[in-house]
Amino acid sequence: MTTQNDASPALPAAPGTPGTADPRGRLRLADSWRLLKPYWVSEDRKAALSLLAVVVGLNLAVVAVNVWLNNWNRVFYNTLESRDFPGFKTALAQFCAIAAVFIVVAVLKQFATMRLEMRWRTWMTNRFLDRWMAHQAYYRIEQGGSADNPDQRISEDIRSLTSDSLTLSLGLLNSVVTLLSFIAILWTLSGPLSFALGGHAVTVPGYMVWVALLYAVAGSWITHKVGKPLIGLYFRQEQTEASFRYGLVRLRENAEGVALYHGEGTEKSQLRERFELIRENWHGLVKYMRRLVFVNSGYSQAAIVFPLIVAAPRYFSGQLTLGGLMQINSAFGQVQGALSWFVDSYASLVNWQASANRLLDLEQAIAQAEHDEATRDGRQGIAVADSAEGAVTARGLVLNVPGHADHAPLTAPVDLSLNPGERWLVSGPSGSGKSVLFRALAGIWPYGGGRIEHPAGKRLLFLPQKSYVPSGTLAEALTYPQPASAHAPELLRALLHDCRLDALAPRLDEVDNWSLRLSPGEQQRLAFGRAVLHKPDYLFLDEATSALDEESEAAMYALVRERLPQAAVVSIAHRSTVARWHERQLRYLPQEGGTAPFAPAEVPLQAG
Repeated sequence: MTTQNDASPALPAAPGTPGTADPRGRLRLADSWRLLKPYWVSEDRKAALSLLAVVVGLNLAVVAVNVWLNNWNRVFYNTLESRDFPGFKTALAQFCAIAAVFIVVAVLKQFATMRLEMRWRTWMTNRFLDRWMAHQAYYRIEQGGSADNPDQRISEDIRSLTSDSLTLSLGLLNSVVTLLSFIAILWTLSGPLSFALGGHAVTVPGYMVWVALLYAVAGSWITHKVGKPLIGLYFRQEQTEASFRYGLVRLRENAEGVALYHGEGTEKSQLRERFELIRENWHGLVKYMRRLVFVNSGYSQAAIVFPLIVAAPRYFSGQLTLGGLMQINSAFGQVQGALSWFVDSYASLVNWQASANRLLDLEQAIAQAEHDEATRDGRQGIAVADSAEGAVTARGLVLNVPGHADHAPLTAPVDLSLNPGERWLVSGPSGSGKSVLFRALAGIWPYGGGRIEHPAGKRLLFLPQKSYVPSGTLAEALTYPQPASAHAPELLRALLHDCRLDALAPRLDEVDNWSLRLSPGEQQRLAFGRAVLHKPDYLFLDEATSALDEESEAAMYALVRERLPQAAVVSIAHRSTVARWHERQLRYLPQEGGTAPFAPAEVPLQAG
């Protein structure tokens, strides 16, 4: 390596409560359709459309049963009015048939809908997971803070979106078909309404239809005015709930550290602060939901007697029988209910839109990560490419931190060349960019400029100070990311012995959360075993022995030298004892008056 920052990016502040100007707090139907449409033109579209056709057909069957029931109402109440007992028994038998058909149709409809919902959710989940994991977008989103809690959005919001989309769309379809089926019935039954206005006779045909329409329009307008703020509040509620849950998970995963510091009071205070945000937002939800329920309840209760009041004059004048009055009441209820879909579904609609908005934000963050990867050419971000040369090289490499692309860089431009078999020690003050250099060389740090080339066909492995230890069997933790079945158990047990982890050898098949069960030193020794197992051509160690005593540290470096004699090894370390395992040193030096606070340079190696 020849030459010519470890800053951690600050976490973004949590967004404020969405208001009416915030797109997350309003209806975004066009954007939401763009989110929903891909499934219906995907490779699964044939099965999806077939299931949808079945569901729609069953919904139409439900409407047909309701029409059947409406006609039955007239017959049944007429038999009561005429005290026709044989007709009464016949009507009861007909009702049993109607009820049986309705039950069968409802069960089949629920089964088909749930199957379609799961197929849709599965497809969307896989699509988001693929894009979230591709180009390491999950890492860049966390670094840039462009979308909070993506795990919750993929898990909960996709479930809510697919379920509510089907419920709302099928409900709308059902309302439209119901309206078309009953509006003619109501028009015919209600008859004309005649009255005098300004000395002129006015006749309104099918007046009950117009009354139902005006009633529904007024109710929809009032509902939207009252309930519109709920979209932003539901968005914020999901955000605060996810933040509180994240705090609980972090406490569980760091239980030992908190206990050793006796930090229960601080943790409890922070958790209470996060929960307080939930409570405050909940008060806003309660406030507007109270208003919405007041409007909806008054609207629905008035609708029970409203058609009877409007039709009563014709009944008492003898123009309607009791059966005809009850049929009008039933038909008016169906028409008014169909026209009131927006009123009845408003709470579900705002919850659906909040889920859609959170997924739209995540999709935008993923798209930005994909765009950043596609435009990495050394001028926008750090370009990474394969090379036919045998060395890992960097040209004009400048390191920045997220949010500071247009400001002074963290490190001065540097040219690097890491050749096979070389062993380098990287040192310098904390925060000077050493770990960021490793991230850039790994291709996961796009912030900065310059170009990095990896030798084609060569394997690079990076061991951070705290290596990732997945849950599962100990064998899977040791072989990660390869499956444990790719290696013989005898080999894995021998490797644990070489890493001074003999006590763990009998537990290879034991399932546990090993990141909590193993000490930091044991986790670092396990990582060295993983490196030996994967046999990389280039091994980068970022404070990989910081939790080990000097004897164990020496044993791990000796193991690497013995098992990976041809591998290039680059270590970041503050401990002087590490120096004896390397031949050259790259040191980050503070500089004054330069273009950046630190400049890397090769300096003589001083063994401790």
